[in-house]
Amino acid sequence: MRKSENARSAPEAGRTASSKKRTQDIIDTAAEIFHEQGYSETSVHDIAEAVGILKGSLYYYIRSKEDLLFQVLSDVHDAFKGIVERTRAIDGPAVERLHYYVREHVIFNTQNVTKMAVFYHDYRALSEEPLAEIVERRRFYEDYLRDLIREAQEEGSVNRDLDPKLAAFTLFGMMNWVYHWYSPAGVWTPDQIGEQVASMAIDGLAGPRGGAKPKAAAPAKAAAAAAGGRPRRRATKASPAG
Repeated sequence: MRKSENARSAPEAGRTASSKKRTQDIIDTAAEIFHEQGYSETSVHDIAEAVGILKGSLYYYIRSKEDLLFQVLSDVHDAFKGIVERTRAIDGPAVERLHYYVREHVIFNTQNVTKMAVFYHDYRALSEEPLAEIVERRRFYEDYLRDLIREAQEEGSVNRDLDPKLAAFTLFGMMNWVYHWYSPAGVWTPDQIGEQVASMAIDGLAGPRGGAKPKAAAPAKAAAAAAGGRPRRRATKASPAG
């Protein structure tokens, strides 16, 4: 796919380190304001004022407000791509790489709550072409996780009855929801959260130990057990008079 015209517009070649840092500061500031005010309610003037430069000067670094949103989303995608590359470099069984990937993904989410919120709440505000690019880039790590689960199934460390694509989507739901409730002021560190979520994910994917599946209880008996009583008899059909 052709790179979107909304990608970072200022030429990278010949730019100084301080200029690149300034651009990143603007992107980070935009993410904060998008998160606080909402993308649709944020103006370029708001961002320029928060950065401390004139609105006209801001256009040296960006093309438009949409350009900034695209760059916020790109930062997230680049980080996730980096996690995939580090995971691929691990010389070990698939289940070990799977554990590492989930842990690192969760840790990133806890350390980038603002960008993750913008990533999931505002990406549909992009116009057609940049939105298609973002969705295509997302498929890269979605496909990677699906294939990693399938590899672990072939090794025998993940339940072969699971659909790998559905399992991958389930994991992403678990990993990505962290940004809703995580607080740096909380009792758990990013490492602790990442490690526990990864361990729970692997245990869930592995399924019952010893290969035996638990026998599902009949619905009526299960409900009675939960209520602490005997299963109720099925009610007879009521008469028209009640």
